[in-house]
Amino acid sequence: MHEMPKFQFVDLRSNDALNALPSSKGRIGLDTEFMREKTFYPQLCLVQIATNDDILCVDPMGIGRLDSFWHKLMDCNWVVHSARQDIEALFHASIRMPRSIFDTQIAAGLLGMAPQLGYAGLVEELFGIVLTKSHTRADWTRRPLSTAALEYAAEDVEYLLPAYELLTERLVKLNRLSWAKEDSSNLLEPSLYKGNSNQAINRLKGSRNLQGRTRAAAVRLASWREDEAKRYNRPRQWIMKDAILLDIARINPQNQESLATIPGLAPRTVHRTANALLQILGEAQNDHTEYEPLQKSNKQQKGILKDMLEIVSACAEQLGVVAEIIASKKELSTILHGNQNSRVFTGWRREIIGKKLLEMLKN
Repeated sequence: MHEMPKFQFVDLRSNDALNALPSSKGRIGLDTEFMREKTFYPQLCLVQIATNDDILCVDPMGIGRLDSFWHKLMDCNWVVHSARQDIEALFHASIRMPRSIFDTQIAAGLLGMAPQLGYAGLVEELFGIVLTKSHTRADWTRRPLSTAALEYAAEDVEYLLPAYELLTERLVKLNRLSWAKEDSSNLLEPSLYKGNSNQAINRLKGSRNLQGRTRAAAVRLASWREDEAKRYNRPRQWIMKDAILLDIARINPQNQESLATIPGLAPRTVHRTANALLQILGEAQNDHTEYEPLQKSNKQQKGILKDMLEIVSACAEQLGVVAEIIASKKELSTILHGNQNSRVFTGWRREIIGKKLLEMLKN
């Protein structure tokens, strides 16, 4: 039976976290607990840190030495498992990025393990230890946090540094350590976490086949909702549900009375948003761009995509990894439709597969 780890709970009103963190450029294991059921941005509730000597459970929710803590934390080299959401939570809390990051999930995938292998699965795979994972539904905003919840949180960083050592050793033997570092460092691009309101239409369920003025309206409405969600820090669906946005785009009401007849649109929402929504619809009516739905692949393109998938599959088999580690079907499809900015054409992927795919697409 795996024993729960010993940890130190740290209130940032003390200097304990600052004193325990390693000096400049030191390596730490890191994880976070956050909530976002009621917010647009993740609400950071706990930061777990593993050093060579200690495990810290740091409470960032109280009033404390946050600037000093962020400065020293970001000066460390992080080891994180499936890091994207943790980076997002910490970025929005601190508006900073760490010196460097090593994602153990990425590293595991490059060694032939499952692409989305969870932390518990990685620990079992590497060390034969089964973690308890007993507090996955905890409310991390509540104080005081129970000892059991904190033990669970500490467990999530307990094996990160040993995993880093073992994964690094295996990657070096295969000459793939630079691959893991490259893919990990790509997660430190701030634009990944700022959100682009112009791309909000891609998150509007049911908008795929809209065209003409209806799509023009939907694009603007989705962007407006994104901005409102950020402004009030509330989930998108709390601002306005997808189905209601689509009905507004399709029905195109011309005044507040017509807007009020949209099914599911509450009177208080009509009163609050009518001017903005009617202005958006008016702008869409004056948009003469011919918006077309995304084109489906024709027979020839489907054949090319099949050939691309076979090339990637053969490369993956040779490397002993799952094909989506190199390039997913969705990525290849976007390339086929003109995306030249794919990761397949940069870094290590360009050398092992990207150049070959480019030559194939030229023919």
